Amino acid sequence: MSLIHYLVLAGILFVISIAGIFINRRNVLILLMSIELMLLSVNINFIAFSSYLNDIQGQVFVFFILTVAAAEAAIGLAILVVIFRQRKSLEVDNLNELKG
Repeated sequence: MSLIHYLVLAGILFVISIAGIFINRRNVLILLMSIELMLLSVNINFIAFSSYLNDIQGQVFVFFILTVAAAEAAIGLAILVVIFRQRKSLEVDNLNELKG
């Protein structure tokens, strides 16, 4: 497979994640999943270019992104569990208490 195949795949994943964010703004869980999908598409680009250029720096950078994404997912899901226990819903419209 060539570089173009990986870039097209990453582009499709990125467009799906953008569509998930803009089409469904009500469910917080779907918003978090869309952000994770966006990070995955960026990681595919880093690995594809790293392989194409025979450079290891892109692959090393992916490990840092995966670490941040795992921490973000763990903290985000913990916050969602607390919100769901209090509100019995994950709708963004019902989270008016978080307004400043």
